[in-house]
Amino acid sequence: MFDAIKLNPNGANVEAGVEDYRKGGCEHMLGVQGHPEFTPGYARDLMHTRLDRIPPVLHRHRDPVDAIENNHPTPPGSFAIRKLIPTALAAVVCACTGTGESLAKPGQDRQWRALHIGCSNDDDLRALEKRMPGLGNIGINVLIVEVGYGFEYKSHPELRGGKNPITKGSARKLAGICRDHGIRLVPQFQCVAHQSGVNGGPTAPLLAKYPEFDLTPGAFPGNKGIYCREWDPLNPKVNKIVFALMDELIDAFQADAFHVGMDEVFLLGNEHSPSTRGKDPARVFAKAINDYHGHLVKKRHVEMLMWGDRLIDGKKFDFGPLSSSLCGTAPAIDMIPNDIIICDWQYDLRSAYGEIPMFIRKGFRVITASYDNVNATKALIGYGQKQKSPLVSGHIFTTWALNRDKWTMNNGGKHYPLPESPPIVEGLKLLLESGQ
Repeated sequence: MFDAIKLNPNGANVEAGVEDYRKGGCEHMLGVQGHPEFTPGYARDLMHTRLDRIPPVLHRHRDPVDAIENNHPTPPGSFAIRKLIPTALAAVVCACTGTGESLAKPGQDRQWRALHIGCSNDDDLRALEKRMPGLGNIGINVLIVEVGYGFEYKSHPELRGGKNPITKGSARKLAGICRDHGIRLVPQFQCVAHQSGVNGGPTAPLLAKYPEFDLTPGAFPGNKGIYCREWDPLNPKVNKIVFALMDELIDAFQADAFHVGMDEVFLLGNEHSPSTRGKDPARVFAKAINDYHGHLVKKRHVEMLMWGDRLIDGKKFDFGPLSSSLCGTAPAIDMIPNDIIICDWQYDLRSAYGEIPMFIRKGFRVITASYDNVNATKALIGYGQKQKSPLVSGHIFTTWALNRDKWTMNNGGKHYPLPESPPIVEGLKLLLESGQ
């Protein structure tokens, strides 16, 4: 610190000075001086681009920039200002650090080794609780729980799915157990698409209760002829309801991150969609993403995850209509914030996964995701590691074929207890050996 100091702080020794500023430099003193050119917008963007270098506890509950703005009238030295100092210091350090070293606490792991699993009732959570020690022991440090409508929502009880949806108490209990075993808990709610079962499955609660929210109202009776139903992201009434559901899940699971799904969207701009017919699907898709980002990141101050398939141009990457987009949504990648974490699910074995460097070039953090093919899992993880980029942040093991009665995975016709599923075992070996 070198500045005009009128009164020496207690315990500080003067180490340097000049004629005009005799107390110019002190030992055992830390000063933080904000510059007027560092606008709140600049500071916020800086923080969000360096989140991997800031201990999560410092940015979990509130945006430090918003907090400083809200407390601006408070007299200096008050508790309201003092409690912001650790977060402000994190911003200063992450701004000045030129390396990719993490500021996480000793033992805190920056690499995501995640398990994705669907749960819709308390029995599912209780069964999952019993497996937390084992999952932690093999190296899983993130649990993404796809909840959807399987929660005892208070804001909209009419949207509860199933007979015994997850209760807030059970979610809180799971959150505590996850913390005890060093596992980060991330709830998921499927947004836009998957508002019915695939290929003619039943309609999910939102569109069953509010058919006016349907993107293609009255079309595709019995949900035939489409992959799944989708809600209308241009209807503002949808967000009002969905944001309330998100808030309940964030609170119940005590989450600092939220997964919005958004995979396998096909009907934006469809001729049967009154609100989007003739519109650019990419712009509509980007608006939806930005709406959710505004609520989750800017208002709730949690990290946002989404599946990446609709941002991959299927004309450039021949992955097919599911793993990439052939319906015009891919250009949305240049219309959305790049602090969103992209979950890049690719289940087939390929010689290259060119979408990974594409996401990196755009500045997104990427977490690859695999399913039941051991060789594909190893190839996908290995290709990500070859990029040697800190933006490749780990891997997600999905469990779509999980037998919840026995908690076994079917792989090649053989049933394995969940932690012993070959893609998980072999994938974790690569991740743990890499020291990524």
